[in-house]
Amino acid sequence: MAGGLIERYRRWFDYERDAHNKVFASFETVPADMRATAEYRKAVAIFHHIVAARHVWLYRLGIVSAPPGALFVDDAELARVVSHWQEIQASWTDYLAKLDDAGLAREFEYQSLDAGRFRNRVEDILDQLFGHSSYHRGQIATLIRASGGQPAVTDLIYWCRESIPVTGGSL
Repeated sequence: MAGGLIERYRRWFDYERDAHNKVFASFETVPADMRATAEYRKAVAIFHHIVAARHVWLYRLGIVSAPPGALFVDDAELARVVSHWQEIQASWTDYLAKLDDAGLAREFEYQSLDAGRFRNRVEDILDQLFGHSSYHRGQIATLIRASGGQPAVTDLIYWCRESIPVTGGSL
């Protein structure tokens, strides 16, 4: 692969940035009178969790000095989540711009939230972030629909497919 493995991760983060922006836009499709429902509030709380988890890993990697706040909150405000997302996304973009394949393989130790000590490769953490976000975007989509909104389409294939002209025949 041209540019090494790190290029794949940078591309995935580009996709994720787009997917998360679409999720934020989907919150706006929820009718105003439905934004106080438990479903909508839960969707915002889950997105807060995605952002907080990304902050946790930046902190553990030593990229940001500010410790993360709570991973789970019930009263997250969408505007604050969006603002925090923009800050965290910028930090991840800067970090990935400097990272190389050797950095992906680097092992580091950290303390988990339950006080255990662990070791992982940077690559493992990036893989975790992608799966974690995808899982929770699915939950948010279900909650947005239940709140009367239009869920975002965030499948990777929709982001990366290229249209080609159809000539002749079917399919």
